[in-house]
Amino acid sequence: MSDTKDSSHASSGPMNVDAALVRELAELLAEVGLTEIEVEDGGRRIRVARSAAPVAPTQFISAPAIPLPTSQAPTAPAQTPAAADVNAVKSPMVGTVYLAAEPGTPNFVSIGQAVNAGDTLLIIEAMKVMNPITAPRAGKVTAILVENAQPVEFDQPLVAIA
Repeated sequence: MSDTKDSSHASSGPMNVDAALVRELAELLAEVGLTEIEVEDGGRRIRVARSAAPVAPTQFISAPAIPLPTSQAPTAPAQTPAAADVNAVKSPMVGTVYLAAEPGTPNFVSIGQAVNAGDTLLIIEAMKVMNPITAPRAGKVTAILVENAQPVEFDQPLVAIA
């Protein structure tokens, strides 16, 4: 907070600060969400400033996924979630999963296919960046646990490899 007078009053001694006015300005700052306000009345000028309050991060709660009707056969055989989870490659990020490089092209992998460590299993798009998800080890794809263009969460099982 600063307070200044014009030069004709500078030599007359210390300035009298109107504490009620300063409080009123501070309340106005908080009320309207400003970080600074300055008023001038005759030769008197008062500036009140505050640092911006930290903004709490917004939390998003996702609704449960609603299965959409599909005319295709399921991409994953019936398998207990615990069995699939043990051998599952999990999502390293939040994003949208794509099973093929482009629409109309074959999927990267299919159930029963043998894969080597480093083979691309699928792609997750996060913030307009396509991130290939690769097989951590060699094995056989036993389940594809996601649908094409499905949103995925961090640590969500994607593909099971035995």
